[in-house]
Amino acid sequence: VQLQASGGGLVQGGGSLRLSCVASQRTFTSYNMGWFRQAPGKEREFVAAISWNGDRNIYKDSVKGRFAISRDNAKKTVYLQMNSLKPEDAAVYYCAATNMATMTPLRDSWGEGTLVTVSS
Repeated sequence: VQLQASGGGLVQGGGSLRLSCVASQRTFTSYNMGWFRQAPGKEREFVAAISWNGDRNIYKDSVKGRFAISRDNAKKTVYLQMNSLKPEDAAVYYCAATNMATMTPLRDSWGEGTLVTVSS
């Protein structure tokens, strides 16, 4: 499944952004999906995931209560609503099919991410 993330940008601390990730194939609806991020000089890390039918979500502790993941299977799209953004949230964000038990991507293959920059 090819994935294209978008919606990143420059935002002031405390602001909001909504990221989108569109899949190229209908098999998207069979997968649990997640968002990951990678800041400069750091390893890629898990942010949030949602089950294939949207009935279960999990989050990295530091984003709980600020971020919300959702999906629209008819549009083959997964979203990440990010509120109360902090400078430490700045990173390139990627979406991927995800193993929710291990909070890791199913494959080590990444599409283009979207850059989020947060000014203090």
